[in-house]
Amino acid sequence: MKISKKDLWIFMAPTMVLLLIFTFVPFIAGVLISFFQMGVKSLLFPSTIKFVGLANFWQVLTDPIFYHSLWNTVIVLVVALPIGVVVSLSLAVLIGSKLVKFPTLYRVGYYLPAVSNGVAVALVWKWLLNPDLGLVNSVLAKVGITGPNWLNDPHTAILCIIALCVWGGLGGNVIFYSASLGSISESVKEAAELDGANGFQKFRHIYVPLLVPTTVYIGIMSLIGYLQLFNEPMLLTNGGPVNNTMSVVLYIYQKSFGGDYNLGYASAISVVLMLIIVAISYFNLRKFSQSVDYSKKKKKHD
Repeated sequence: MKISKKDLWIFMAPTMVLLLIFTFVPFIAGVLISFFQMGVKSLLFPSTIKFVGLANFWQVLTDPIFYHSLWNTVIVLVVALPIGVVVSLSLAVLIGSKLVKFPTLYRVGYYLPAVSNGVAVALVWKWLLNPDLGLVNSVLAKVGITGPNWLNDPHTAILCIIALCVWGGLGGNVIFYSASLGSISESVKEAAELDGANGFQKFRHIYVPLLVPTTVYIGIMSLIGYLQLFNEPMLLTNGGPVNNTMSVVLYIYQKSFGGDYNLGYASAISVVLMLIIVAISYFNLRKFSQSVDYSKKKKKHD
């Protein structure tokens, strides 16, 4: 049955309307607001809105807290991203092996953090990391180690944020890798076994190369997610201590709704963050495309 263009547009219309109302309109409004000085009261008194041009963007580029929050976000990204990818791939390979019985049960267990309520998860983690009554310090005390004040120590607070990020993103990545592993031909695995390849050699020379597209997808999506880091620092530390866990998005929230109510400046930070995300994503996609083209040419030449 052939679908006409008219029917196709009718079918897409509800989704397009929702995207227009909740995505494109707020996006355009945010960009426009970044050129003005305005607060919450400006929504009721438009006369208080003042056009400032690029002044908000200049303030962003000279704001030390913005750079500090960007640095914290980059630290979480650089540490959590590779750990999450390596652990997720390793778990997916292990679950898909013959060593594990009831693999579906394990996949469901690892995916539970992805569907758990973020506030409830944060409360559990805050209880676990409580310096006096928390389970982590209680276990450390049993072996004669005095645990630190995890969420109030500048040296350990960022580590707690990283741990929660890795744990929260583990389930979805394991599912993606498990689905991709299922698409690998059994003949390839059997050929490797006949050639005497052990588990590590199969992992390095078969699974890792064949799962490059999945790894790139997970990497880009995780990168975008980490650059928009908000829930973990907001719920665990609220950016403290001394802004050592402040992320860019949390800083945007504090500038817009956390007491300052400086919507123009917060929108300018959002635009700068968007440009950073677009630039990094474009660079990664371009490098991936170049590597894929090179691999195809090399394979054709061979």
